[in-house]
Amino acid sequence: MSLIKSAATISGLTLVSRITGVIRDMLIARYFGASAETDAFYVAFRLPNMLRRLFAEGAFQQAFVPMLSDVRERESPERGAAFVDHVFTILGAAVLAASVLGVLCSPLLVWAIAGGMSENGEAFDLAVALTRFMFPYIAFMSLVALAASILNTLKHFAIPAATPILLNLSFIGCTILVAPRLEEPIWALAGAVMLGGVLQLGAQWVALARLGVRLRPRAFGTSLADADVRRVLKLMVPALFGVGVAQLSILINTNIASHLGHGAVTWLNYADRLMEFPTALLGVALGTVLLPGLSAAFAKNDLERYNGLLDHGLRLVVLVGLPASVGLWLTADALVAFLFQGRNFSPEDVRQTATAVVGYSAGLMGLIALKIVAPAFYARKDIRTPVRAAFASLVVVQLVNLAAVPLLAHAGLALSVGLGSCVNALTLLVILGKRRIYKPLAGWGVYALRVFLATALMGAALYWVQDGQDWTQLGWAYRALGVALLVAGAAVLYFGVLFVTGWRLRDLRPAKN
Repeated sequence: MSLIKSAATISGLTLVSRITGVIRDMLIARYFGASAETDAFYVAFRLPNMLRRLFAEGAFQQAFVPMLSDVRERESPERGAAFVDHVFTILGAAVLAASVLGVLCSPLLVWAIAGGMSENGEAFDLAVALTRFMFPYIAFMSLVALAASILNTLKHFAIPAATPILLNLSFIGCTILVAPRLEEPIWALAGAVMLGGVLQLGAQWVALARLGVRLRPRAFGTSLADADVRRVLKLMVPALFGVGVAQLSILINTNIASHLGHGAVTWLNYADRLMEFPTALLGVALGTVLLPGLSAAFAKNDLERYNGLLDHGLRLVVLVGLPASVGLWLTADALVAFLFQGRNFSPEDVRQTATAVVGYSAGLMGLIALKIVAPAFYARKDIRTPVRAAFASLVVVQLVNLAAVPLLAHAGLALSVGLGSCVNALTLLVILGKRRIYKPLAGWGVYALRVFLATALMGAALYWVQDGQDWTQLGWAYRALGVALLVAGAAVLYFGVLFVTGWRLRDLRPAKN
């Protein structure tokens, strides 16, 4: 399956996931609003989610996928199966220990991530209780990440891309059916998290079984003695620092947000959900497809294909990322009002969330590009370089916070994350060029000019059409119609200008070296 077809498969399923995710957030916003209770839930959910990204989807996948590709290239199928079993044994033991420690240390963890919440005793206690209940979610999702890594390496991308839909459906069902029946409705969301973890793991396990892959625990000592497993662990150490820097940045920003009053954590969460649309549809999709492809090309020393894959991914980032960034910036008020405004989510909540969306949009290109340039290093088993770049971005984030938070409050936190991602991605891209790992193929100048022109005209039209419009004063049906017309009109204008200037759908195919 080609890069574009594989990415399209993941993007299509990710789009369904994001649509169900938006429906989920619309329901939660209308039912729960932006309150101390929702802040407590999002703080509690962020803790296991942060560790999931740190251990499972982050450092683990970055170290495991290239090694699995390598083992499959040079070893027998039996040896490959044993390697997977050994990794399963070590990962399972690690996440079980992390889950137990997380439950025991919940008060300390909540204080570390949201110290401002301690000023409200009830909210703090609720966050601790929710954390204890949801922390084992990391165990489910770590095993999901293992299964997804295996499936992606085997070029089966659909199931891993589809399983997040199950979590969203769990949220939707629990919000509608369970929350109204509970004395403390917020606990319905905690139950949805755990149910979603079980459903996602079950779906991945069934997919592996159908491919004849059955994960079996081995003796811990034997697994730890496996030379390839030790190489994975060795690769994970710098990867943990790299991913940990990003998660540390999130932790610091969440702590700062907890001191900005009730609702700030929730506003940032909803803004982040909006940013996940373009980030997931392009960045995650391409990154998921690229890492196995780049790893295989590097293992075969096919540097021409390696360079072509990377160049094609970067072109797609520019093609979609730039207009998405400008579009989100100019339609933030309309999108937030349409998606979240309701019974318990006021016009003021809309305005506060929209300002955070604007802050995030400044760095959307960096957020998407990171999903492309970082795998270029991971495929070469070079994790130290992304770690150094991540540390540099952490410094940038906190420097921006010093200036932006006093002026922009929670929106300053969103802006700092976006700008830090841009610095991170640009640093890695420059290093790729200096080391002659990546050489841009012909045609970039004309390509970029077309995209910039189309984006500028689209942005001007969006600004002109909305000039002076207060979206919070419209009924939901009018907001929905307005957003639909804005998005459709912007897309038609953008691609229309591209077409007039000579761009064609065939340009989506990778260029030849």
